[in-house]
Amino acid sequence: MTTRIKICGLTRPGDVDAAVAAGADAVGFVFYPQSARYVSPGVAAALARRLPPFVSAVGLFVNASVAEIEATLTEVPLDLLQFHGDETPEECARWRRPYLKAARMRPDVDLLQYAASFATARALLLDAFVETRGGGGETFDWSLIPSGLPLPFVLAGGLNPENVGEAVRRVRPAAVDVSSGVETAKGVKDPRRMAAFVAAVCAANRG
Repeated sequence: MTTRIKICGLTRPGDVDAAVAAGADAVGFVFYPQSARYVSPGVAAALARRLPPFVSAVGLFVNASVAEIEATLTEVPLDLLQFHGDETPEECARWRRPYLKAARMRPDVDLLQYAASFATARALLLDAFVETRGGGGETFDWSLIPSGLPLPFVLAGGLNPENVGEAVRRVRPAAVDVSSGVETAKGVKDPRRMAAFVAAVCAANRG
């Protein structure tokens, strides 16, 4: 299986262009106002228009209201929704679009039960448990991922060009998701680190 690559938390046109040039399969826009990487639907719509065919636009939401999500979907051509809050399976599925559900990993998380609850998800996104939602830049113990998950999973949490190759070789995720690991500041991506991240994933895929 080829591990795919999502670069999240994009806020600037040049960073979108650099992520695409590096070879990202998807880019993520954060619609969580408390995040330093937040973008408004209007800004995200302009950024999404820069994407070529077959590079997916992903929208990240945290406990957003129905009205907020509706307004965003009206304005932004999102291919995939990503839910990082306390959303129920019904709340995630109501939009009739492919979605990811984030699981904040720690030893007491029953990931098999979690996957069963979100059986309509395209995949689970496994992130480190931190008090703030997303973008904490911390890894979690990958041994917490059980074998036999009924859903594909996206590995997130503290990934960077230096450790992502090992991560891909060890756990073989369907995709990896990076934000702070390729930044010079919150919401400001480094083209060289994005290129190095993609190169490390591609090398692990070949190996």
